[in-house]
Amino acid sequence: METTPTPGQRVIIVGVDGSCSSVAALRLAASLMPLAGDRIDALAAWQHPLVSGPYTPLEDDYEELAGRALDRAVTDAFPTGAPCVVTRRVRHGLATEILIEESRHASMVVLGSRGRGGFNGLLLGSVSSAVVERAECPVLVSHGAAQLAGGAAIAVPTVGASM
Repeated sequence: METTPTPGQRVIIVGVDGSCSSVAALRLAASLMPLAGDRIDALAAWQHPLVSGPYTPLEDDYEELAGRALDRAVTDAFPTGAPCVVTRRVRHGLATEILIEESRHASMVVLGSRGRGGFNGLLLGSVSSAVVERAECPVLVSHGAAQLAGGAAIAVPTVGASM
């Protein structure tokens, strides 16, 4: 599958982890298509667990699990079908590094925000913060996950419209 855009093609990368925030990010990216994209690349990253224990399934196919989460998120975002071209991709590795790498060929990266702030945010780190810092294209972090994931309309001004 061709992942590098053809010359002149604008691709919006959407990081998908199966959360309501990533469903909202997919919807937001679709609403931005007239302004920033010709296709959406919905991208899920996976890696083996760093810690194992009696409750960590070591035999699972994590790539398949990530693919199922990606499919479910796209279906939840667009229950009657996507209003644009959505390419689904699953890659092995750290989400932050993959999204930064993908930003080299994108017109925009759209991410959901899970809202981990304060002390928990310091302990867990933040994919969106790292991508904002290091991406090679504009990054939009969606904070309205509850409204957007519920199907609320998104008003996007047309190019050249007066504000």
